[in-house]
Amino acid sequence: MIILNEPMANLCDELEDSLHPGTTENSMRSSSGGWKSARLIIGVEMAEHFAFYGISSNLITYLTGPLGESTAAAAANVNAWSGTVSFLPLLWGFIADSFLGRFRTILVASSLYILGYGQLSFSTMISSHHKDPSQLQVTLFFCSLYLIAIGHGGYKPCISVFGADQLDGDDLSSYFNWLMFGSCISVLTTRLISIFIQENLSWSLGFGIPSVSMLLSLLLFLLGTKNYRFSTARGEKKNPFARISHVFMEAVRNRGQPGLDIYYPNQTLLMVRVHDSKQLRFLDRAAISCDLAEIEEAKAVLKLVPIWMSCLVYAIVCAQSHTFFTKQGATMDRSISPGLLVPVATLQCFINLTIIIFIPIYDRLLVPIARSFTQCPSGITMLQRIRSGMVLSILAMVVAALVETKRLQTARDDATTLMCVWWLVPQYVFIGVADMLTMVGLQELFYDQVPCELRSIGMALNLSIYGVGNFLSSFIISFIDKVTRQSGQTSWFDNDLDKAHLDYFYWLLACLGSIGLASYLWFAKSYVYNRPNKF
Repeated sequence: MIILNEPMANLCDELEDSLHPGTTENSMRSSSGGWKSARLIIGVEMAEHFAFYGISSNLITYLTGPLGESTAAAAANVNAWSGTVSFLPLLWGFIADSFLGRFRTILVASSLYILGYGQLSFSTMISSHHKDPSQLQVTLFFCSLYLIAIGHGGYKPCISVFGADQLDGDDLSSYFNWLMFGSCISVLTTRLISIFIQENLSWSLGFGIPSVSMLLSLLLFLLGTKNYRFSTARGEKKNPFARISHVFMEAVRNRGQPGLDIYYPNQTLLMVRVHDSKQLRFLDRAAISCDLAEIEEAKAVLKLVPIWMSCLVYAIVCAQSHTFFTKQGATMDRSISPGLLVPVATLQCFINLTIIIFIPIYDRLLVPIARSFTQCPSGITMLQRIRSGMVLSILAMVVAALVETKRLQTARDDATTLMCVWWLVPQYVFIGVADMLTMVGLQELFYDQVPCELRSIGMALNLSIYGVGNFLSSFIISFIDKVTRQSGQTSWFDNDLDKAHLDYFYWLLACLGSIGLASYLWFAKSYVYNRPNKF
């Protein structure tokens, strides 16, 4: 039997407070937060998603239309902006976790967000005496666009974490499920309403409506101020990034020193038994000059890096649903009735519809059934959920390859006969279910498994998976296009898809996805959750 002396008991309490937030009185869980506040945050995010996707979904159309850019230039501008949107949350997450806190960061970012939307709407009202847009209009448009990116970068990683902070651990999985459910409803709605207004009525009105939606989002957020649960940082502690950086530097500096057990034999025994710190033992060298709680924080962050890397292929696969899936649909029979065609871009709505349909089924039916067998509050663990979505994303690529092979065969047999566009629905459905599982699982993992003071940066790391995935997708496509064009051969991505080979590309992604899944399973097998109830 192990008896804790007072210093050691204080150390364990500190570690529990750092890695298992919510077990101390600081959180004041009984008097604030709860599902009432969490539902309000979901509504806030729905309004923000309506605004953001009301701009981003049709951005390339505005660039090639009213601004008169070429397709290549417009695509480059969209990619640059999307990349900025993906990586700015890392900077804002650092600011939120180190200085401002999540609540203040949301207020500052929302103000910048709204200002950007207002300027964007105003830029579309500037008239030019020439056919081409004026330099003032172009400059104001891009300044507004990047102001939106800055605001989104601060808003996105903090708002979902702030909503999760309102709930206890057992409700987190359900919260992230319904957060995605609400977001998909907003995305689907804005793609049907805002895009129609932009292309058929007025760009000024089409950009103005998202501006109003973002203003509504801020007002809704402020309504719940009195009921929110705020995390209270421990003022006597150093900056969390400084603490973790110090651990890594000390571990490197002391790499030639004996292990932790020589200096703290009893403490090491306790930490291993209570928190299972057998992983990443090289960081224990920092115990000469660092607290054990700080070492455990560093381990919690470092353990997520292999998971982050192995999920990049999943992000590459999902990036195709907004590009080549759409290009496939453009070459197929989209007629509903004589003279009425299905718009190509609306095919992406099947992803949102799939998520909207399956989340209630998953949360209200499948989770309780699985819980009765596994005794896990969320039915299955976070890592199991992520794995399931990765498997379905590979199946989506297999289905897409088979459909494209069939389409190519049909086109070569008879060029006048077009394959029906509804053949694409299964691959969209697979991607939708995969997103519901993996995206939500990653959100929960990067929220739950990092120290409470680093949750904004944890969510930013989750978002960066998709940013890096998009960049890697662009690199792979450019590389394959260059290689397959050599010696006068036809590119896999030829402008005439009947001569191209998207099916080869889909098979390649299925293989890469399988390799990514294998690496994920390898890392997940040895992953130890910070919370015992997550086994």
